[in-house]
Amino acid sequence: MDNQDQNQNQDQNNININLNEMVAQGVYCNLALVNNSPSEFVLDFIQMMPGVQQANVRSRVILAPLHAKRVLAALQQNIANYEQQFGEIKEVEPFVLGQNNVQA
Repeated sequence: MDNQDQNQNQDQNNININLNEMVAQGVYCNLALVNNSPSEFVLDFIQMMPGVQQANVRSRVILAPLHAKRVLAALQQNIANYEQQFGEIKEVEPFVLGQNNVQA
C-alpha cells in the first residue's frame, strides 16, 4: 500500500464536525429522563428551578440502541478519568426511578 492509499484510508476515517456558536454555548440541565422503546432511547435534558413546580425540557436526544450503549461507555470512561484527576463524585440526592423512565 503506498502513501496515497494510506492517506485516502485516513481521510475516510476522519469526520469533520461543525459546532456552530449557538450550539457551542450549550444549555444547563440538572435533570435527565431516559426512556426507551425497542428501537430507540430518548434522553430529555431538563432544567429545574428551585421552588418551581414546572420544569422545561432544554434538549431531547434520540439514539439508536447501539449508539446509546456507546454513549454509556464513553460517559463511564470520562467519569473514571474525572474521578482519577479530581476525586470521587459523591451522590448528594437519592437516585430515583420513574415508572417508565430513569432520572439522572
